[in-house]
Amino acid sequence: MNQNGRPNEGREGSTTPRRHDDGLVEDADIGTSSEDYARRFTGAVGRWFIETQTRITLGFLGALPVGASVLDVGGGHAQITPPLLEAGYEVIVAGSDPSCSARLQPWLSDGRCKFEVADLRALPYPDRSFDAVVCLRLLPHSVDWTGLIAELCRVASRSVIVDYPSLRSANIVASRFFEVKKGIELNTRRFITFSPREIRAAFEDNGFVVHAEQPQFLLPMVLHRLANQSLLSKAAEVPGRWLGLTRRFGSPVIVRADRRTAG
Repeated sequence: MNQNGRPNEGREGSTTPRRHDDGLVEDADIGTSSEDYARRFTGAVGRWFIETQTRITLGFLGALPVGASVLDVGGGHAQITPPLLEAGYEVIVAGSDPSCSARLQPWLSDGRCKFEVADLRALPYPDRSFDAVVCLRLLPHSVDWTGLIAELCRVASRSVIVDYPSLRSANIVASRFFEVKKGIELNTRRFITFSPREIRAAFEDNGFVVHAEQPQFLLPMVLHRLANQSLLSKAAEVPGRWLGLTRRFGSPVIVRADRRTAG
């Protein structure tokens, strides 16, 4: 059984997620793959969040050739897999539980991508199996974030992309206002915040160097959700971008790290 009380079911060609010595299972993607989580990104503001994330992510992958292989770890939320497919990449999504494939069915049913149940702490792929590995919405909920980064790096031949909530932002007081945030968003969860130095060090420990990083928003996302006016939110973010404040204090941050030996 995993941490959410679901049976760990496998499928042919996949590995069944298992408990490690610390007794923890990397299965936060069960929550982010749910319809309840998807509702956080409905409406004009939610679509703007996804559009921003997609634009940055695809831009970071722009050097990859069409047809390059991409592993989307914990990507059952279906936020980035469809754009990756439209960009011409070959995509496999790794999820901790069969239920994580539900929102991917339109693309799985016609064979445009593959989904495999996997132990996200010990991915069932040889070293450097994929040109790039993408992992969004998982790191801040990970039970072993440095171990997760190590696995992402191990199976990537060229690049790894992750996102994280930055300590150099309003998240520095997030824990104090969590109950207020929960009252607005209803289905939010506690999360880990990171400094850029921590993220860079974790990648460097695995032979990768951060070559690109871009914060998405200066204002907390919860305020944009509360206003629920995409045009107002977009306008409110412009001064921060012009003044360079978003780059310095924005969050969440999308990062691309490249293998040192990858050209």
